[in-house]
Amino acid sequence: MTTRTITPSVPRQVLAGLLLAVVAAGLWAAWLGWDQHRDVHPDGSTTGPYEAWQVIGLVLTLLAPVVWAASRRHFAGAVLGTTAGLAAAAWYDWSDDASGLFVVGVALITAGSLAATALVCAVTAAASGSKAHRPGA
Repeated sequence: MTTRTITPSVPRQVLAGLLLAVVAAGLWAAWLGWDQHRDVHPDGSTTGPYEAWQVIGLVLTLLAPVVWAASRRHFAGAVLGTTAGLAAAAWYDWSDDASGLFVVGVALITAGSLAATALVCAVTAAASGSKAHRPGA
């Protein structure tokens, strides 16, 4: 009797993680990297530098590669790669902040993307819940 592994090999997980890290950083640059100024309103308040549609666009375009990796059982690569890519992009983008508070923002990006990609992977695994992918089946 032959045994069949239900998880991809480690090199494939690492490759998926590296690919998703590059994709996440690239999408950050495409959606958020070009907008670096704050908007000043007539009452003197400021907002930005990002608009809500930019962040929504980033999240929606990141869904496709994360779901793709999760549907191929590359859960660790999907979660860790996407999180690392977004954290690195945020660090690079915000590190010129003289106050040092950018570290808090990067930590929030890291925690949020870790939780969100883990949730997307869990939903993808549940949605594609064929017996061939379940342990013990």
